[in-house]
Parts: sequence; C-alpha cells; structure tokens
Amino acid sequence: IDKYAVIEPGDRRVIGWDISRYVNHCCNANIISTGYGFEIAVRDIQPGEEIRDEYAIFNLGWTMELVCQYEGCRGCLRPDDFGNYYQAWDAQIQAVLKQLLAVPQPLWSLLDEGTAVAVQQYVMTGEGYKSVRALLVEGAAE
Repeated sequence: IDKYAVIEPGDRRVIGWDISRYVNHCCNANIISTGYGFEIAVRDIQPGEEIRDEYAIFNLGWTMELVCQYEGCRGCLRPDDFGNYYQAWDAQIQAVLKQLLAVPQPLWSLLDEGTAVAVQQYVMTGEGYKSVRALLVEGAAE
C-alpha cells in the first residue's frame, strides 16, 4: 500500500483502482490536482495523447527516478518537490481556472455544492483561491 497509494490529508491512503491507475507522471503534465480536490487539464489534450499527471503532488515519501523524456524533466521526484514547486503548480491552475467559464464543463455537476461555489467565487472575483498546498500532508513531502 505504501508504494502505490496516494497519501491524502488525514494520513488516508488511496489506491487508484479505476482508470486513473493508467495515468503516468510527467514533469510536463497536462493535468494536475487542485486544492479543491479535483484534477484539471492545464492545457489542451489532443486526441490520442496520453494523460500525464504531476506525481509530486501525491505526497511521496521517497525519491523516484523519472523517464519523462521531456525538456525540463527533473530526473527524479523527491519528497521536497511539493514545497519547491507548489507555487508554479498554483500559477498553472489559476491560469486555467480563469478560462473555466469560456469552455463547456460537462463534469461540473459532479462537484459537490461547496466546491462548485468556491471555484465559481474564485473565477468570478479572483478571490478565495484554494492553493494546491491544501493537499500537502505535513511530514510526508516537505
């Protein structure tokens, strides 16, 4: 469980048994976890393109070698990546959230009401952004 689980706040470990288990890491990810508890595309994903996520957000407590093969690959994930990169991830998320109302959101109805209201408030006013840092489990990845 420790090897394959994502550690969430409250020290809860989650193992992806659905199709999410086929999502790979890439330092040039096209989706990313948000502080609101859902994944968001941070750029257009082309038909047939692999969905790639940023594993450093998953509170890994160990170093993992990478084979991204993309310019800017960090070479490995480290437990302190979360603290080193969360501001850059927030910037990516904030940029795409500003475009949220400009494109159809077929999964919007799946958000709980509190999350939907919080996201809409940020999109409409620019205030109340919930940082991806909310996903950090203290001690697991600092």
